[in-house]
Amino acid sequence: MSSEPVPTPPPPRASSEPIFNAPLAALLVVASIPALNLVQEQVHYNWLRFAFRPDTLTAGGWWPGLVTAMFLHAGWGHALMNALGALAFAPPVARLFPGLRGGLAFVGFYMACGVVAALGYGLIHLSSDALMVGASGAVFGLTGAAIRLLGRRNGRLRSLKDRRVLSTSIALMAVNLAVGLIGFAPGVDAGGIAWEAHAVGYVFGLLAIGPWAKLFGGASKFDSGPDSRDAVG
Repeated sequence: MSSEPVPTPPPPRASSEPIFNAPLAALLVVASIPALNLVQEQVHYNWLRFAFRPDTLTAGGWWPGLVTAMFLHAGWGHALMNALGALAFAPPVARLFPGLRGGLAFVGFYMACGVVAALGYGLIHLSSDALMVGASGAVFGLTGAAIRLLGRRNGRLRSLKDRRVLSTSIALMAVNLAVGLIGFAPGVDAGGIAWEAHAVGYVFGLLAIGPWAKLFGGASKFDSGPDSRDAVG
C-alpha cells in the first residue's frame, strides 16, 4: 500500500462576471435623467409649466405637474446628483423584475415613487406656490426599496422590522432632515431642498416594494425571514 499523499485538486475558478451588469430598465432610468435635462436646456420652451406647485392641489390645474415634475431639473448639478443616486439604487431593485413585463413594472414603480413624493410634499405645503422639480423623490423611493435588499443575494426582501432596515432608514432620514434644515446640497442652488418629498418617496419605496414585487416580480419573495447573515455586523 502506497504511503504517498494524494494530491489535493485545485479549487474551482470563480466564474467570471461582468463588473457592471445593471439591468437595462435601470440603465434607461439612469440615462433618462441627464438626457431629459439636455433636452430641457437645448429646446427653448417654457418647461416650468410642467413643474409641480402645491397650491394647485386645492386651486386646480395640478395636472400634469404632479407627474411631469420628476422629469425636470434645476440644472446639471441637480440632474447629475439624481442620476448618480439612481445608478446606485436602481439596479438591485430592477433585478426583482425580470423580462419586459418586469422592466415596465420597475419603471412604473419608479414613477409611482415620484408621484407619491410630489403629492406628499404638496399636502404638507398646500398653500405654497413655489415650483418643485426633480427626480429625487423617485430616487429616494428606489433607495427605500433597495434598503430592503441589504446583504441579500437571492432576491428576498428583508422584513420591515429587520435591524439593518430600521437603523439604515433612521440614519438616512436624519441626514435628509439635516440637509433640508441647512438648505444646502451639492448640485442644488438657492431654490431650496424638498426634503419632505425625499422622506415621503423613501417611505413609500420602503413599504410598497414588497406588494409591488409580489404582484409584478419574478422569483423574488415577500418579507423573507432572517438568514444566517442577519446576526453578523
